[in-house]
Amino acid sequence: MDKPVFKYRWFVAGDINGFFGLMFDNLTVLSFLAFILIFAFKYPADIVFSKMFPGTAFGVLFGDLVYTWMAFRLAKKNNNTNVTAMPLGIDTPSTIGITLTVLGPAFIYLKGKGIAEYDAAMMTWYIGMATMVIIGIFKLIFSFIGGWVRKVVPQAGLLGSLAGIGLALIGFIPLIDIFGLPVIGMISLGLILYTLVAKIKLPKNFPGVFAAIFIGTVLYYILGPLGLAGGSFTAPSMQLHFGLPVPTLGFIHGFVEALKYLPIALPFAILTIVGGISVTESAKVGGDDYNTRDILLTEAFSTLIAGICGGVAQTTPYIGQPAYKAMGSRAGYTVLTGLFIGLGGILGYVSFFVELIPRAVLAPILIFVALEIIVQAFRTVPPAHTTAVAFSLFPNVARLLQIKLSNTDFIPFDKFNLLMMVPGKTLPEMLIIVALGNGFILTAMLWGAFVAKLIDRKLRQASLYLVIMAVFTFFGIIHSAIPDGDSYFPWNLQGIFRQVPYQFTAAYLVLALMFFVLSYVKTNRRQPKDINF
Repeated sequence: MDKPVFKYRWFVAGDINGFFGLMFDNLTVLSFLAFILIFAFKYPADIVFSKMFPGTAFGVLFGDLVYTWMAFRLAKKNNNTNVTAMPLGIDTPSTIGITLTVLGPAFIYLKGKGIAEYDAAMMTWYIGMATMVIIGIFKLIFSFIGGWVRKVVPQAGLLGSLAGIGLALIGFIPLIDIFGLPVIGMISLGLILYTLVAKIKLPKNFPGVFAAIFIGTVLYYILGPLGLAGGSFTAPSMQLHFGLPVPTLGFIHGFVEALKYLPIALPFAILTIVGGISVTESAKVGGDDYNTRDILLTEAFSTLIAGICGGVAQTTPYIGQPAYKAMGSRAGYTVLTGLFIGLGGILGYVSFFVELIPRAVLAPILIFVALEIIVQAFRTVPPAHTTAVAFSLFPNVARLLQIKLSNTDFIPFDKFNLLMMVPGKTLPEMLIIVALGNGFILTAMLWGAFVAKLIDRKLRQASLYLVIMAVFTFFGIIHSAIPDGDSYFPWNLQGIFRQVPYQFTAAYLVLALMFFVLSYVKTNRRQPKDINF
């Protein structure tokens, strides 16, 4: 008898729900990328929509189509019609983080040097492209040793730094947008909390994300013109910003400048690699046994392709593949999302939707993402390491303060510099905030790892992390005393700024020596016990 032909039902009703969820996640990240650059840093909107968006969106198209093909391959290999494709999209933490700490500050710094606004904006775009190319190459290499990285660095460091981003950047900043339009923002937030956090279904199983965005947007355009939305109403421009993701070597122009932002960029790359491993493992538990290396290589190539084509945000497999499987999604949702986002970046309708939907309506989705990231960090690490996770949150708070305080809309540039040099009994408070915020991702990872080793009473390993931090601090890789976060040779610094590398480095080394000496005390070698308060 002839063997029956296997047929994979790749598109089912559940793919509609999956599409709305994954598509709006990507649309939300693009919206905040545009908002932060255009409104917070006064960056030219045309360059964002016609140059940054097409390449960024094309990376999503490439990655989602490859993941779709992987689903077909896995379904055929295992004769399984229930395979769900791995979701890929724009990475939320790194996109917001790099926009706030690389692209925006680079634009301000270049303008401060007297470069014309358009030229500064173009160079910032080149820096963003170069950063993505570097991250893509880094991810390609680490795709083969991602498991080793995951074993070497404690989870408290990896997840703690991500939780800090969730708290300070992904969660808090959108919260301001929600209360900027209180009624509209809270209705959308309420629907997100109702459907995604409390997991209560809407009537007729209506998609919660779509309901929150649709209802919030309709209310905005009803209440806004009447002056009842809580702010001044501005009608969207209704323009389509066309742009082709053409491969270019423009990133070469920004390569040297991009190197000084590596302490921020590379930890984000490591987090997506480790996240990709975790996502693949969770998919295996759910019954879809994808090859981890294939998943990581795809996200690396999609990030690299995006950067070469003008993109400024890295892609990553999204957390929650089992959730899409629970929705009943197969592979149709990744096809639809890839095509919608990819073609939307090219034809310009993605930028149209970004301008059409108010930020207060999209912000609740990021609040949900932030909550998931924070909760996952505390839930995943060993119970004894939750203190290490909490400790790793602080550098992110410092970075948030630095971003807000260095904004010339709040404090004039001259006054900000003066506050960094005010003499007193201690180092100037503004200088400390800047130093703690610079290199915040790497700092958070190392702080979390150091405290985790300390909790485990592995004092010599904790000392090693402190020595690493001392070396990084001395050259400004972390705790840079310069507002733009650039690294340096400390003997080239002037005045009070020179105190930071020498004093901070000495502090880390003294602490490392103390713990190394204490490691020889026999009582410190015992396994820790749970602490009750």
